[in-house]
Amino acid sequence: MRQKVLQLHPDDNVLVALTNLEAGENIQYNGFHITMKNDVPAKHKFSIYDLKPEESVKMYGVLVGKALSPIASGAALTTENIKHSASSFEAKTQTREWTSPDISRFKNRTFNGFHRPDGQVGTANYWLVIPLVFCENRNVNIIKDAFLEELGFAKRNSYKDYVHEMAELYKKGDTEAISQLNFSEQLDKGKSKLFKNIDGIKFLTHEGGCGGIRQDSEMLCGLIAGYINNPNVAGATILSLGCQNAQISLLEEKLNKVNPDFKKPLYILEQQKEGTEKEMLLKAIQQTFLGLVEANKQERKPTGLDKLVIGMECGGSDGFSGISANPAVGQVSDLIVTLGGKTILSEFPELCGVEQELINRCKDDATSEKFIHLMRAYAKSAEAVGSGFDMNPSPGNIKDGLITDAMKSAGAAKKGGTSPVADVLDYTEYAQKPGLNLLCTPGNDVESTTGMAGSGASIILFTTGLGTPTGNPITPVVKLSSNTSLAERMPDIIDIDTGSIISGESTIEELGADILDFIIEVASGERTTKAMDLGQDDFIPWKRGVSL
Repeated sequence: MRQKVLQLHPDDNVLVALTNLEAGENIQYNGFHITMKNDVPAKHKFSIYDLKPEESVKMYGVLVGKALSPIASGAALTTENIKHSASSFEAKTQTREWTSPDISRFKNRTFNGFHRPDGQVGTANYWLVIPLVFCENRNVNIIKDAFLEELGFAKRNSYKDYVHEMAELYKKGDTEAISQLNFSEQLDKGKSKLFKNIDGIKFLTHEGGCGGIRQDSEMLCGLIAGYINNPNVAGATILSLGCQNAQISLLEEKLNKVNPDFKKPLYILEQQKEGTEKEMLLKAIQQTFLGLVEANKQERKPTGLDKLVIGMECGGSDGFSGISANPAVGQVSDLIVTLGGKTILSEFPELCGVEQELINRCKDDATSEKFIHLMRAYAKSAEAVGSGFDMNPSPGNIKDGLITDAMKSAGAAKKGGTSPVADVLDYTEYAQKPGLNLLCTPGNDVESTTGMAGSGASIILFTTGLGTPTGNPITPVVKLSSNTSLAERMPDIIDIDTGSIISGESTIEELGADILDFIIEVASGERTTKAMDLGQDDFIPWKRGVSL
């Protein structure tokens, strides 16, 4: 018989409904005898015993809220009866002992990747075309139109065929047939690729580089430098206007900081020096084509799993995310760390309430102090504009059981597993140290995944309970559903279903190992992710103003 409720930690005073519960239903769990006071949908929480106003609400063993009014045993937690509250944090108070997981299944495993001159190994082989300023977006798009279809990288938009079919019916005066039209043709990938060893040319446009504060232009250059240095990138073409804040010299400075031994092909053109637009475009196209010729000479070769850099993200989370998908990803993180690789946990607004645990996991005082500084500075900047981490949960999060930011954060942090924190990175800093890295990004899905790729992530694991189509131009994004219903409803965006943890059919350890098997296949180019199939190339640089 399927378990109906779950207590996540012995100290918790709430239970999670694993299935829909009805008012009047009697629940017995671990010695608790509870009569449900109202209907509680699956994913939501209810109180084990009576709570008084201002009494603490605990989940995952941490403070996630305070009662706003009396809450009876068996009553659902809602935005009307609890408010956000999180524990304070201070300097490192203890050193955590860590028991690493069994890696015998993966100890001698390898993946076939692209070996870069600096020792990094990519899971893909992309060429980048990026503007330093929004003024060059048009020219980037002209180059894009010139290259993609001709070289076989463009996917035919079959929706155009759908519109064409409807237009033809309209011309014939048969408007009734339009509503009856059943068009389910699969996307046609178009021409075969000219360059067999290149996964694609990625054209990234943005709205930055000038006109904002100088700090934003500095961060943009740091982000672009990280993308160029990412192991999944073979080389890049950069377009500059010339007069913008994001100067070529600033990009070169950031790139040298990320990698003083940078040796990839890099072509930078400045329109105000090149002359006419036509002259610059012809030169950019020629240089890019010759760069592709060189990049195509690279082939996949075996390498150890210690060369993997795994980013970890959640978006469109639900009340099951912290029980299934996120802990499964945390298991993967612990496996990768034990194997000598790097993992990156981002989204600082979604670490609210679990700071002390992460501080105590930091390898030394300097690392923990940097984390404290970044968390407090971020929270202060949010409060300065009348916002705060407590406003982080979205309407979808709340509807599916994540009532407070601390509740959401306690589950989101499970993606980081249990290993020591090797390093703490500010936005655009590159992951250099093996182990778990904490990266300061917003909770915004795309701004965060954009930042992780800029910090060197070669694959990103993205958990979701509601369904989020986020992808990345250069880093394969593996989408994991927290519940089976989502995986069945949106199979076009979900790669892996972790709902079997909720049903009791799988353990977190079993799913973690299966996910790592999947990662190895993607890293070796043996399979693509759903986001890659859809061409979901999301790229949004974070402006250091407040973005939650």
